[in-house]
Amino acid sequence: MTEKEKMERQMLYDANYDRELENERLECKSLCQEYNSIPIKDLEKRRKFIKKIIGKTGESVNIEPYFWCDYGSRIEVGENFYANHGLVILDAGKAVFGDNVFIGPNCGFHTSGHPIDYERRNQGLEYAYPISVGNNVWFGAGVQVMPGVTIGNNTVIGSGSVVTKDIPDDSVAVGNPCRVMRRITEEDKEKYYHRQS
Repeated sequence: MTEKEKMERQMLYDANYDRELENERLECKSLCQEYNSIPIKDLEKRRKFIKKIIGKTGESVNIEPYFWCDYGSRIEVGENFYANHGLVILDAGKAVFGDNVFIGPNCGFHTSGHPIDYERRNQGLEYAYPISVGNNVWFGAGVQVMPGVTIGNNTVIGSGSVVTKDIPDDSVAVGNPCRVMRRITEEDKEKYYHRQS
């Protein structure tokens, strides 16, 4: 079994010294570097180029530079996806995002992790567990999502949160570690609905 096959099966695998995976990461990071150098006003070029990096996208995808990922091919984003500056997705495990996902600046989605014991960690071994994000999710600035987490639909993750466990639908969650603070209610729909005439 190849190291890539082990990675895809959520087994411990050689992330640092396997030539196939190293080459895939270098190719992807080269594309990210090129994407990040596209002039900020050239929106059309940015929209087309990001689809060279990400495995599956909706039509409307906007990721502000700087953006980095490991493989790109293991990322799926739905329709109306927006990420502010500084997004990092370590996608050795799949990273799947639904429709209408909004990500604040300097957020990270980390499917990769390392053994606690230094002997295996020093051998370059790691694991990769998928991250799944539902529809209509908003991440505040500086959120970090850890391996294996599922975040439900219609959820808000507060700024600075470190998400280590699943978050259910219709929740406001915040903290380190991130915890559900409350459910989203009908009152929330009225709270900020004060449009200026």
